[in-house]
Amino acid sequence: MSLPEVLFWRALRDRPGGFNFRRQHPSGPYVADFYCHAARLIIELDSEAHERGDRPARDAARDAWFAQRGLFTARLAACDVLDDLDAVVRHLVTLAATRTAGAQ
Repeated sequence: MSLPEVLFWRALRDRPGGFNFRRQHPSGPYVADFYCHAARLIIELDSEAHERGDRPARDAARDAWFAQRGLFTARLAACDVLDDLDAVVRHLVTLAATRTAGAQ
C-alpha cells in the first residue's frame, strides 16, 4: 500500500462514525481500495497517475460496473489524505451516513 493508503487505513480501522471498512476488497473482476458494506460504498484513493493515459476511461468503466451493482464509488485524491486526513475521514463518514440513511 502507498503512504496515503496506509494512513487512511489506520484512520478507518478506528471505525469512524461506527462504520466498518475493509481494505483490498475483491468485487467481480476488481479489487476496491476500501469498502463499507453498510453504505455500499467503494473508496478509491487516486494518485495523479489516474489522470493520465487511459486511466480516466478505465476508472469510469470500473465505476460504472460498481454502479450497476448498486455500489457508489468515492474517488479521493491521495494528496488530500496527506494534506488533511481528518477532513477526508469526516467527509467519508458523512457520505457513508447519508448512503446508509437513504437505504432505510
